[in-house]
Amino acid sequence: MSGGTSVSGITRIDSPPGVPAAVGPYVQATSAGGFVFTTGQIPAAPGTSTGTFEDDVHATLRNLEAVLHAAGSDLDHVVKVNTYLSSADQLAPYNQVYESYFAERRAARTTVCVGLWGVSLEIDCVAVVRAEGEQ
Repeated sequence: MSGGTSVSGITRIDSPPGVPAAVGPYVQATSAGGFVFTTGQIPAAPGTSTGTFEDDVHATLRNLEAVLHAAGSDLDHVVKVNTYLSSADQLAPYNQVYESYFAERRAARTTVCVGLWGVSLEIDCVAVVRAEGEQ
């Protein structure tokens, strides 16, 4: 794991390279008991967009990948995903992009539509930490 602080078997990952900084008093991920729990990832800084909604999904999933990597995990080890969309109309395009990342490694997932603060979507997940020596 890189960029983390550890206390009593709990590692906190704060501001991995290439990921928007946290906008509040929290870290990007916490690792404990062999699991990684990520903070909700967004496409970029709140109030900005990377282009199309599909571009936002790709950017958000890349941020999630970077956080997982910093915590010693990756998308192959994700066991649960929570997705928050700002509109029900986003579900079909979201699923299309999501499947390109998780087609062979599906995880349990919850997707809901909620009022978000200036972003089109937010994704958090739980993953297993990679075994030592595993890539």
